[in-house]
Amino acid sequence: MAAGKVTVRNPARERLQKGELAIGIGLRQARTVDIAPIMVQAGYDWLFIDLEHNSMTLDMAVQISVTANAAGISPIVRVPNGQYDMATRVLDGGAFGIVMPHVDTADEARTVVERLKYPPVGHRSAAGAMPQLGFAAMPPAESTKLVNDNMLVVVMLETPTAIANAEAIAAVPGIDVLLIGTNDLTMEMGLPGQIMHPDVAKAYEAAGAACKKHGKWLGMGGVYTDEGMSKYVGMGARFILGGNDLPLLVQAATARSQFLRKYQ
Repeated sequence: MAAGKVTVRNPARERLQKGELAIGIGLRQARTVDIAPIMVQAGYDWLFIDLEHNSMTLDMAVQISVTANAAGISPIVRVPNGQYDMATRVLDGGAFGIVMPHVDTADEARTVVERLKYPPVGHRSAAGAMPQLGFAAMPPAESTKLVNDNMLVVVMLETPTAIANAEAIAAVPGIDVLLIGTNDLTMEMGLPGQIMHPDVAKAYEAAGAACKKHGKWLGMGGVYTDEGMSKYVGMGARFILGGNDLPLLVQAATARSQFLRKYQ
């Protein structure tokens, strides 16, 4: 979206609005800003910058986020549940979306929106110049609306309770994506690791129906087999966490070493 000379881009949201897949890559090991253009070259739309299960600092997340905006890939940051001070600081620093884990109810989802969106949608405090807008000087009413309209607010459904409340969560104004955390969901269901279990498919079906009814996007995380990804994308998932840097690095490195060991 352009505002005067300011062009605002959230490539992941653009993909979703076109009905396409928005494909993300999880960052746990990456610590330098060059990961953003690298993942653009690899074909990804968003970076899943993980501050929940990671030792990455807030400053690292911000530096990567600013570079990601310039490189044309969306910086989306997962913070620990309820850590709104961390969430707003990383948004102030350049992130163009927040993933809030472990959201079980519509009331919790409403709190997420209230804390992450600027007025009149929510109650987030305005910090001034915004990296997402190229630090352009703009009237606050205009700049905050641009950010509100273009960011992605993602809530993770990771329990049977969250799945049961999917429709109520999807109905909350300001929520964009219901992202199923499949690994944690299987743990909570007593089916650890069984991502293809019929009950997991039913969870995707229920969340997908809720998203369709309320005009939201269904997300998929924790599913990294070809069979699983094909199944749940086929059921309507569009905001896709395609993998994480550590296992992809290990897989590629292992394949190369195994190939070379054949010549010993």
